[in-house]
Amino acid sequence: MAVSTHPDTPRNRGYEDAPHASPAFPSEDARTILINQISWGAVFAGVVVALVLQLILNLLGIGIGASTLDPATGDNPSGKSFGIGAAAWWTVSGIIAAFAGGHVAGRLAGKPQQSTTSWHGLVSWAMTTLVVFYLLSTAVGGLIGGAYKTVSDAAGGVAEAAGGAAKAAAPALSRSADPFASIEQTIRSGTGGGDPAAARDAAVSAMRAAVTADPAQAQAARERAAEALSRAQNMSIDQARTQVQTYEQQYRQRVDQAKQKATEAADVAVDTVSRGALAAAIALILGAVASWFGGRSGTVEPTLTSPALR
Repeated sequence: MAVSTHPDTPRNRGYEDAPHASPAFPSEDARTILINQISWGAVFAGVVVALVLQLILNLLGIGIGASTLDPATGDNPSGKSFGIGAAAWWTVSGIIAAFAGGHVAGRLAGKPQQSTTSWHGLVSWAMTTLVVFYLLSTAVGGLIGGAYKTVSDAAGGVAEAAGGAAKAAAPALSRSADPFASIEQTIRSGTGGGDPAAARDAAVSAMRAAVTADPAQAQAARERAAEALSRAQNMSIDQARTQVQTYEQQYRQRVDQAKQKATEAADVAVDTVSRGALAAAIALILGAVASWFGGRSGTVEPTLTSPALR
């Protein structure tokens, strides 16, 4: 039975009022879906190519960098220049690998539309980045990602520097940086009475308690230290009190110097972390851009597609 084409017929009015009505033909809808549909096989292929290529380039960089070291003569690049070179090589190799992986993903996707292949390249780069960071942060990286781990030591040094600065800024000072060490050495070098070793130990303990005592108990601690020092070094109590004041001043000066050095180290670490984070972000952005254009370069010609996509 023929269908009326008059615009006022109920059938045509219902079609025009339907919210899902589309002027496109079903074949056009299918073509659009097929062109824009993501191909995960192509994405995974791009990830594999990018990972392998970056691994090869990093191994090459490690070989070139190691060839510049000469333990016999000691004529080696400075740690700073070596780290800069490693970071630059890591960035360049990442960009090259991202472009290659994006190109493979875009090409194997078999799409004739450049925007679609570009997105394939970008997704391939994103997955590659996640895999690399996974290898760097897990035990798996120690087994199958040794090259990644070696090159990332420069970035790991940033975190290590920050951690070292934080420890240096902590109230507790290490034994090697103990501001009381020289004072203790001076006290132990003196001579005492009948039992010099015991007297010196008592003087050291009393003096340490005096310089670290609370303000409310400081005066009593100073007096005990003066008495112990007087017995340990055969001096008058007045001389011992004067010596205690001298030792206390030396201790405060060394504590202030240690705090200043810790603050300077923390400033350097913060600046290093900031620069490293910005450089890493820029490297990732450049890799994303490279993968986008790599995927775009892998676009196939429309004539190479099947008739269903034309």
